[in-house]
Amino acid sequence: MNFYRKALVILFALTLAALCGCAGADSAPADKSGAVEMTDNTNDEAYQAAMEGGLKALGINPEELGIKPDVITDSSKEIGYQLEKPAEGDTIAVVKTSMGNFSMRFFPEFAPKAVENFIKLAKDGKYNNTVFHRVVKDFIVQGGHIGKDEKQPNGVSSYGKEFEDEFCDKLFNIRGAVSMANNGRDSNGSQFFINQMSNKKFQENGGWSFYDNIWKESCEQLKQYKDNKQFLSAYIDENGDRLINTDTVPKDVKSLYVSKGGNPNLDGAFNAADRGNTVFAQVYSGMPVIDKIAQLKVDAKNVPEESVIINSIQITKYTQPKK
Repeated sequence: MNFYRKALVILFALTLAALCGCAGADSAPADKSGAVEMTDNTNDEAYQAAMEGGLKALGINPEELGIKPDVITDSSKEIGYQLEKPAEGDTIAVVKTSMGNFSMRFFPEFAPKAVENFIKLAKDGKYNNTVFHRVVKDFIVQGGHIGKDEKQPNGVSSYGKEFEDEFCDKLFNIRGAVSMANNGRDSNGSQFFINQMSNKKFQENGGWSFYDNIWKESCEQLKQYKDNKQFLSAYIDENGDRLINTDTVPKDVKSLYVSKGGNPNLDGAFNAADRGNTVFAQVYSGMPVIDKIAQLKVDAKNVPEESVIINSIQITKYTQPKK
């Protein structure tokens, strides 16, 4: 087994260990009110490039496998806009934990369902006294599990059931991005995570060359299974979370990860199997708290030995600091 094949296996194991959940369940259709208009993806340039350079280029028809990407695109936003500070009056969240506080801004224009879910749960006090139950240094800090419904292992959402993914070509799992935890398409609940990987660690892990080689390895596997639908479906179900088609990732997006760090394998916008994690917020203040949590000792299941409690989450309006 060569280095990149080993790396592929390790990456998949790490993703599974950090993002718990189950296959997607029935979920209500997304409420598009207040969101940007969705483009017709069958004619969208980015969508066509992803499909032609992804599964279709390998002789695989994604629609026969139930893969129909639904990516929000918006040319009015610049790549990296998620790093901007909130504007006066924007809704923000102040997360108060036993190890310190951090603040985050939301993106309701691109992830309306996930934002509404988080804000409703926070206002109702559902996150109070929950913990960050999984910590993977140089990857993510994950928490926010609500309820004990075995049918919703990602936590019970404000909708009472799992809800669908919301992918956008302007929001990415860069360092500080807050995303929904899942383990399969459209299986979002209450759990969320903060991407913690630094740009230094991103480069140490091989940068984009690492992901380029994983994509090449994945393509070889897909070619082997393409004439057997049963095997192909099983492979994609098992490995879809890491099928990021690096050939279709714009240079500006790659540069963003190089400068900021993060986990591009979690992005849904460029995933050949329509898999990923919905980015709905960004930490703009308090990342040292996240880094401090990431340093905690954990057990074999990545559970911190020292409990980190979410005492409360305050939903409020952003005001510019007085000079």
